Amino acid sequence: MEDNGLVPLFYVAHHKWKFVMSPLLLMLFLLSPLASPFSTEEDTPLVLFVSLVHYTLQNIDLHLFVCLRFMFLCRLSHPFVFGKALMAMKASFSNIADVLLDWDDVHNDDFCSWRGVFCDNVSLTVVSLNLSSLNLGGEISPAIGDLGNLQSIDLQGNKLTGQIPDEIGNCAALAHLDLSDNQLYGDIPFSLSKLKQLEFLNLKSNQLTGPIPSTLTQIPNLKTLDLARNRLTGEIPRLLYWNEVLQYLGLRGNLLSGTLSPDICQLTGLWYFDVRGNNLTGTIPDSIGNCTSFEILDISYNQITGEIPYNIGFLQVATFFIGNPFLCGNWFGSICGPSVPKSREIFSRVAVVCLTLGIMMLLAMVIVAFYRSSQSKQLMKGSSRTGQGTLNGPPKLVVLHMDMAIHTLDDIMRSTENLNEKYVIGYGASSTVYKCALKNSRPIAIKRLYNQQPHNFREFETELETIGNIRHRNLVTLHGYALTPNGNLLFYDYMANGSLWDLLHGPLKVKLDWETRLRIAVGAAEGLAYLHHDCNPRIVHRDIKSSNILLDENFEAHLSDFGTAKCISTTRTHASTYVLGTIGYIDPEYARTSRLNEKSDVYSFGIVLLELLTGKKAVDNDSNLHQLILSKADNNTVMEAVDPEVSVTCIDLSHVKKTFQLALLCTKGNPSERPTMHEVVRVLVSLLPSPPSKILAPPAKKFDYAHYVIEKGQQRKEEARQPQEDNNSSNAQWFVRFGDVISKST
Repeated sequence: MEDNGLVPLFYVAHHKWKFVMSPLLLMLFLLSPLASPFSTEEDTPLVLFVSLVHYTLQNIDLHLFVCLRFMFLCRLSHPFVFGKALMAMKASFSNIADVLLDWDDVHNDDFCSWRGVFCDNVSLTVVSLNLSSLNLGGEISPAIGDLGNLQSIDLQGNKLTGQIPDEIGNCAALAHLDLSDNQLYGDIPFSLSKLKQLEFLNLKSNQLTGPIPSTLTQIPNLKTLDLARNRLTGEIPRLLYWNEVLQYLGLRGNLLSGTLSPDICQLTGLWYFDVRGNNLTGTIPDSIGNCTSFEILDISYNQITGEIPYNIGFLQVATFFIGNPFLCGNWFGSICGPSVPKSREIFSRVAVVCLTLGIMMLLAMVIVAFYRSSQSKQLMKGSSRTGQGTLNGPPKLVVLHMDMAIHTLDDIMRSTENLNEKYVIGYGASSTVYKCALKNSRPIAIKRLYNQQPHNFREFETELETIGNIRHRNLVTLHGYALTPNGNLLFYDYMANGSLWDLLHGPLKVKLDWETRLRIAVGAAEGLAYLHHDCNPRIVHRDIKSSNILLDENFEAHLSDFGTAKCISTTRTHASTYVLGTIGYIDPEYARTSRLNEKSDVYSFGIVLLELLTGKKAVDNDSNLHQLILSKADNNTVMEAVDPEVSVTCIDLSHVKKTFQLALLCTKGNPSERPTMHEVVRVLVSLLPSPPSKILAPPAKKFDYAHYVIEKGQQRKEEARQPQEDNNSSNAQWFVRFGDVISKST
């Protein structure tokens, strides 16, 4: 054949082939075994076509042809490679009998359906591996490096030993790596620096040794680096201080030495810096006052010396210096003073401290004894002043609801053996709670407040009477109170299933399905909405948290401790910055300005929603749940944090996604951008399944979640609009990307 009209299929330029007709090439490739030279005029069209194939392939560069054939075969072998890698990993694990039963390439070769394996819907490549908290033993197989498209690896909370394989550096797309809370040992592999997409690296609570690799600074997108509670030695790499992307640096509980670098404030994106419990020496850099991004700075329990720089007081930061015996500041009795012989100085300091403590303890004992004696006499003899909430005669039970009228204070004290320890069912920061089982009556809970102040009795009683008048099915009812020598006693409904915190995090935690969790969220939200919108005056709870959400025998939620915060004395501090609440739940804006309103409760409720969704504590050692979800929101991997019990029992995971979005809206940095509790209730109720028979309320107009989200989005101030191409999914109208929901000013 002389006609070259159908050739070239490739454009030749300096012996480099540029592919221009891939479909035709594939056809030629498949027919190539049939190609042979034909030249007769009688040849059929098929024969002529095959001849053209043969001629074309003879003129294609052999190297390119081999490469194309190799690529084609590799594409076909991908599933085999992934399945083989996963089975190799299974073989390196132990304690897998009950947790990896479906990892079986013989009976189920669909590895995308295996437990903890998540695949891309288009390429069918493994993109996420989550085997956290499965009690797995053994080692991490080097075969993990064959899963080159992995974006997330979560093996935290197991009993894995051995070293971190170098091959993990082959997972070039990896953005999230969590190997914390295992028993891994050896050095941190240098190959981790090859993971250029990595944003989250958590290796805490292992037995890793050696230095912190300076090559970690070569990871350009790393935002969270947690190496706490290992056995790492050496100095903190100087280059690490020049990372402008890093937001969280946890190095506590290692054996690190050296000094704090003067370049510490080059960490311009960092909010959490924790080197507690190492062997750092030297002084605190004078430039520390320029670290304006820091929110938590913990250098406790090192060997830091010198003075605390005065400009550190200019920062809005929580600082921790305890445990550095030779660190000093401008306070009375500081060790910074004229130099004296060391042995004499230490002796005098110890002597002064011991003497001071002894005198304080003696005075405290005398004051307590005198106070109790005078208080008891005053209450029992009714010698209080008129108009100050006095007690005329012996202490008595004040009844706020008639169901308490059949009991006397003597009945209650007799039933609890004068509030014996064996009846304690809980402790709080300002109270102890007892269970009291009375005859012919439902049990009640008795809260004994620690502090008593006779001059505030009138105000105390007035507030209790106000609280007693508040009735709602999702608020714990105050039935009565008594002012006694044993403390101020409050009598509430007893909740058989304890608190939400007990069920999620307690020693006997219960598996809660998705619908139960959602109904708990609805109940708590309705109770809080009643306080915010239906009480006069409106009541701000001030301490919304999972331990203040109590559950009755039907797991219906009841808010407790509302309003009593105003009754508890704040005499421990007279500063204007006294902030009520619990760490992990406190609204950052409230903590910064001390200005409290209903939106502070909304923030705290958002944290409770995150607890319900993930099963994790709001604060767990140095882990902050809100910050964890924000980090996952940046790369749209929030759903990986869902409690397995929720994933298993939720029929429609879009409801879980909507609840995540609602929680992120509630915890927005700007209080004005957070929804009201009425809006929160409407969203949550819209996610409840329709009751088959019970009608809890008259039929209402169906809640338009999409409209709500869009409406909230329009309130944001001059924020960049999401490109149109990001809204091409079917649910984009109600669920924009997590990264767009959260505030970027965190």
